[in-house]
Amino acid sequence: MSARWFAGLLVFMLCSACTTTDMRIAGDAGRFSAGGAKVLVVYPEVQLGLLTANGMTEPREDWSQASAGNLALGLRAVLSARSLAYEVLDPQASMAGRVGQVMRLNSTVGQSIAVFEYGPYKLPNMEGRFEWTLGDGARALGDAHGARYALFVGGRGTFTSGGRMALAVGAAILGVAIPVGSQQVYVSLVELETGRVLWFNVANAGDGTDVRTPEGARSIMDELFESAPL
Repeated sequence: MSARWFAGLLVFMLCSACTTTDMRIAGDAGRFSAGGAKVLVVYPEVQLGLLTANGMTEPREDWSQASAGNLALGLRAVLSARSLAYEVLDPQASMAGRVGQVMRLNSTVGQSIAVFEYGPYKLPNMEGRFEWTLGDGARALGDAHGARYALFVGGRGTFTSGGRMALAVGAAILGVAIPVGSQQVYVSLVELETGRVLWFNVANAGDGTDVRTPEGARSIMDELFESAPL
C-alpha cells in the first residue's frame, strides 16, 4: 500500500482524547446484507513509526507487525460476533494475475477516496454522494475465493518520542502548535460482483487507544464496525 494512501486523511484527522470515526456509505448500501454470504478479509497492512524531536519518522517494523496481527484478531472477533462467514487473505501472497490487479486498483481507489472525501479537495460531480468503484474486474477476486464481499483493512501512523513531546509542550506555552503522533485505521467494504465500494470508515485513535496492543486494536475495530452495513 502506497504511503500516499493516507495523505488526505492525515491532513483531515487530528489527535483527540477519544477515538473518532468518519464514515462514508453508498446511498443504497443499507439494502445490502452479508447474511449467508462469504466475506473476503484482506489481511491488515500497517505501517507505524516513531516521530522524533526533529520531526523525522523512524519506521518501526516490530510495532507494525504487532499492530497488524492485533487488528486481524480484533477484526475476526467482530466478524464472528456478527456470525459472518469469512476468509482471511494475505495480500502479499496474492499479487499475481488479475487478482493482483484488483488489489493494486483498490489501493489507487482508496488513495482517491482519502484525497477527495477526507481532504480539502472535492470532486464537483460527486458533491454529497459516495460513488466509488473498482469496476467489474473485482469479480475476479470474488470468483477466486467464492466470496461476495471484500473487506480491506489497514493502518498508518506515528507515536511521539519523549523529546518530540517535550518540544511540543514547550512550543504550546509560546502559542505555537507542533504536530505530534497520530494513528489511523481504515476499513473498506467492496461488493465484488459489481466492484462498488459500499462503505468506507476511518478511525483516528484516541490517546488511550494503542493499536499495538490486543485491547487497543479490538477497541478500534469495535468503533469502526459500530455502524457497518454488515
